[in-house]
Amino acid sequence: MKKIINPWKGMPGYNCFGCAPNNEAGVKMEFYEDGDEVVSIWKPRPEYQGWIDTLHGGIQAVLLDEICAWVILRKLQTTGVTSKMETRYRKSVMTTETQVTLRASIREQKRNIVIVEARLYNQNGELCTEAVCTYFTFPHEKAVQEMHFEGCEVED
Repeated sequence: MKKIINPWKGMPGYNCFGCAPNNEAGVKMEFYEDGDEVVSIWKPRPEYQGWIDTLHGGIQAVLLDEICAWVILRKLQTTGVTSKMETRYRKSVMTTETQVTLRASIREQKRNIVIVEARLYNQNGELCTEAVCTYFTFPHEKAVQEMHFEGCEVED
């Protein structure tokens, strides 16, 4: 796996809840490329619980939506917006887990509509939550102009 370089790191005003490293309230995700998949390893924290020691479903949805966006960034080299997200919660995720692993990849692409599927696994490798996100992707020129996106590379 190779670490994906965050193209906005250090940019003034960049404060994404999902991936900005300096957003104190955020989840501070980092991403890796593993073949056709984008992977994130994340440590749950107690401040993100719903029920006692249980990771809030909304936070799980954030994690899944965010990794899907990074699939678009890395694999298609553009940006976009989520137009639809279907989430299935199969098993509780505990905030006491040492880590969770998220994996996502493109399922289907038709012009600027891309279907991305994502899965969240607990520390034992059990599937806990899965999502299918439909993305409306932007032409590269719009991604550059509006999102200041020049590309998404991996570390050597």
